[in-house]
Amino acid sequence: MAQELSQWTTDDLPATIPIFPLAGVLLLPGGRLPLNIFEPRYLEMTEDAMSSNRIIGMIQPTDPHCRDLKPETYETGCAGQITEFEETEDNRILITLTGLCRFEVVQELPSEEVAYRRVRARYQPYECDLIRDNAMALDRDNLIAALRIFFEARGMSADWSAIDELCNEDLMTSLAMACPFGPSEKQALLECRETKERSAMFQALLEMAAHERDGMEGSDAPQ
Repeated sequence: MAQELSQWTTDDLPATIPIFPLAGVLLLPGGRLPLNIFEPRYLEMTEDAMSSNRIIGMIQPTDPHCRDLKPETYETGCAGQITEFEETEDNRILITLTGLCRFEVVQELPSEEVAYRRVRARYQPYECDLIRDNAMALDRDNLIAALRIFFEARGMSADWSAIDELCNEDLMTSLAMACPFGPSEKQALLECRETKERSAMFQALLEMAAHERDGMEGSDAPQ
């Protein structure tokens, strides 16, 4: 069975983990990330993970446009545990990864034995990820106001009643993972040391996007 986030320590987490490089995808501790696995190497990775500790490291390529089989990746990713698993009739696997703790890549291991990539991971810089902060302070009114403007500008909808029910930490995790920022912005959100710092950066990104939209509309206005 999957452990609750609060039951893990950095000593419990495996020193060697498989990595899944995927541009524009953000997994944060406590977040839930659905994945559709269909490439043979990642099917092998998922099956191997299910037969051991069910842990996979999500990480982004440094160049989101790179199509190499082994793209260079950032040094920071997030380890997640498979908490839902379903095989389909067309040989895909549908999983949900629940984020556990961020990690630094210490070393990439040779991959002669398996088709997927594996790294030695260091979790100690991110021990705080394993401690929930349900009392985290957050200016929810300003955040939600900025979020509404961002969503309306992009024609996106949201279940605002469900958003209102989330505690501050879950709210920030869910929004940071779901909002359609670019890969570099998502990496910056991942690398924020604490949720409070991530909240400030998230709101700044929302406001920056709103200013950019206003600027574009202004430039189209008749002189």
